[in-house]
Amino acid sequence: MFQTFESHASPDQGPPRLAALRVQLRARGLDGFIVPRADVHQGEYVAARDERLQWLTGFTGSAGFCIVLPDVAGVFIDGRYRTQVKAQVDLASLTPVPWPEVKPGDWLRDKLATGRIGYDPWLHTGEEIDKLQASLEGTGISICSVEENPIDAIWTDQPAAPIGKAFPHPDPLAGETSAAKRARLAEGLRRDGHKVAVLTLPDSLCWLLNIRGADVPKNPVLQGFAFLQDDGRVVLFVIAAKLDEAACTHLGQEVAIRPIEDFEAALQALSGPVRVDRGTAPIAVADILKAAGVDVVWGDDPCRLPKARKNAAEIAGMRAAHLRDGAAMAEFLRWLDSEAPTGRLTEISVVTALEGFRRATNALHDISFDTICGAGPNGAIMHYRVTRETDRPVRQGELLLVDSGAQYPDGTTDITRTVAIGDPGDEARECYTRVLQGMIAISRVRFPGGLTGRDIDALARYPLWLAGQDYDHGTGHGVGAFLSVHEGPQRISRLSEVVLDPGMILSNEPGYYREGAFGIRLENLIVVEPAPALGDNRVQLAFETLTFVPFDRRLILTGLLAPGERDWLDTYHAAVLKLLSERVSGATLDWLRAACAPL
Repeated sequence: MFQTFESHASPDQGPPRLAALRVQLRARGLDGFIVPRADVHQGEYVAARDERLQWLTGFTGSAGFCIVLPDVAGVFIDGRYRTQVKAQVDLASLTPVPWPEVKPGDWLRDKLATGRIGYDPWLHTGEEIDKLQASLEGTGISICSVEENPIDAIWTDQPAAPIGKAFPHPDPLAGETSAAKRARLAEGLRRDGHKVAVLTLPDSLCWLLNIRGADVPKNPVLQGFAFLQDDGRVVLFVIAAKLDEAACTHLGQEVAIRPIEDFEAALQALSGPVRVDRGTAPIAVADILKAAGVDVVWGDDPCRLPKARKNAAEIAGMRAAHLRDGAAMAEFLRWLDSEAPTGRLTEISVVTALEGFRRATNALHDISFDTICGAGPNGAIMHYRVTRETDRPVRQGELLLVDSGAQYPDGTTDITRTVAIGDPGDEARECYTRVLQGMIAISRVRFPGGLTGRDIDALARYPLWLAGQDYDHGTGHGVGAFLSVHEGPQRISRLSEVVLDPGMILSNEPGYYREGAFGIRLENLIVVEPAPALGDNRVQLAFETLTFVPFDRRLILTGLLAPGERDWLDTYHAAVLKLLSERVSGATLDWLRAACAPL
């Protein structure tokens, strides 16, 4: 199994670890310290060594941070984790704080009159620190960087740094050679007058060099740093044990490999202007450069947008991966329909079975994240991870939410389906149908070029808003091609200001959650594509759906659907049946025919 079911949360360890941290802070003359959910690469997914927030608080979510003061410690979490955090931290010593509604600067001003708050400059971006400093102007509170992270000083059994083996990603799947990518991006550096761009994001390194790694669970990335020079050459700073002869041969002569310990000295030796991404690079990078007198220019990581705009080969690979994954999901859903009435299933048995169907494809590299399988009220925990302690039976009369994905060499998948176990009642069906309407709205939309995810996010929420309902997460995140299942900068969200361009792949996943009762989420992956010309021939874009798996017809109140919505759903189900019919077993084909029947 790729997924394990041990509990990583340790609420009982929070109080003694907080006490030990406060001893460290007093010894350093600090009145507080910020503990983020981040590593030196600022990725969402981190290696075990970098799980400082989890180690200190017990909270296992993929976003958030903690501010520890002498008498209070706040765990800042967004809407995805409001339910989860209450079960994972010691609420007597740690206080959940709704973020971003409550800003860290405002919280500090409320809790502290004066004081020095420490932060690790390798774990925060320049953008984060600048915002916090600005919010504290005119107060007696200051923030200061620390040379040694005090968490590392008290974490006596901290795991070692990962040394996963890197491996080439074939050019036919990448759709472009690394040399061509480097030349294209170097031309941009020359045009902007920049000598070097510092790369800190693992997925940027992997995309640029057509290489993959095994440093972070579920995401095939190589951790390291790099300089992209204006002549197209790259200096890669990485632990040597990660690169075998095949990987070194693949990288070639224009990629110089140096120990990761040389990174700081190499920064100091650069001649500028040096481009640093203020939103993704650790602030330590800019601090080191400026201290050495190197001219720093804030600018976007040059890999991020080209990586987000998938080429034809990457999109073709994603289509193939989704058909393979769709067949595995169909086998799983047929199995679930036959086994759920027995009353023998639990969340863990469902997760185990689903991974088995994906393994049966003989193409599974890994799952793309720990499967979220929430039965009944556990479905309302948006990023629920089942453990042996929380494993719940799959009961009749409830909903079962299953959010899962896979990493295949040709693409990354991410799909959510919510299914009925027995009869969950008409209220659940009404909520499900509204969520489905929101997904269909995104799937059908045509929009002018130049719009961002923020401009279309409301389409998915409108059916829920009419009923006084909503959900506390974005409607869609970017997805990589055999890379990170959460990829920036593109997304469909109230906060997104990134223009949606052809080739960008995103999730389409509205939901609705009722704490203590049920959760509903539906998710397909979509890719931005040019829309056929209409009217006055304005440039317009649309979405191609990549995911082909039926929705649970037992939960759809067809009377609530508009004719266009019914037509879309019938057309989608007809495509599911056509595309998967030769990829599934006989029993599953019979099940598919019923599941995909017209409404």
